[in-house]
Amino acid sequence: MDAQDLVALIAARVATVPRLMVGIAGPPGAGKSTLAESLCTRLNADLATTPAAIVPMDGFHFDDAVLEARGHRPRKGAPHTFDVAGFHHLLTRLRGNEPEVALPVFDRSQELARAGARIVTPAQRILLVEGNYLLLKQDPWAKLKPLFDLTVFLPVPIGELERRHIQRWLGYGFTPEAAETKARSNDIPNAELVVRDSAPADFNLIY
Repeated sequence: MDAQDLVALIAARVATVPRLMVGIAGPPGAGKSTLAESLCTRLNADLATTPAAIVPMDGFHFDDAVLEARGHRPRKGAPHTFDVAGFHHLLTRLRGNEPEVALPVFDRSQELARAGARIVTPAQRILLVEGNYLLLKQDPWAKLKPLFDLTVFLPVPIGELERRHIQRWLGYGFTPEAAETKARSNDIPNAELVVRDSAPADFNLIY
């Protein structure tokens, strides 16, 4: 399946349900956010009467102060550094089609989540939920999958993910050695976990 096929599938399925929740999962660095933004733009252009919105998992990062207190700051981005219960509650509210639901959004420039940074209304009948661990089989993450009407996984070879993460840290001014250490100490273990322990998605998409 490619992105064009996915747009067509979403357009067909949303006609049959009050709200369609699409889970876009994959390892860190696979391109989930980029895909979600591209899909949202395309869907909002093609289906003007059925608006789409993005629901990012990253808004549920624990704050650095919490991670520091727990000794988890070096592993920020790993499954145990997210408020999974809060995220599950948000998705449950979105399935309930409440009049208005506020979402937290992660601000990468400040490395923190901003509460109430985005609003979802009933008019937005297509929700593109994106995150690393949406299909993880470990509890409590395993409770998320039943909340999605459609799931998509972005498979990317570990070698390519390692290259992308090292390049990312180089872009932040790290030396080549430090960038490689940074990627291999956290990013790549997280990616390997997602690839190894995610439940099968309805579709795989190369993006």
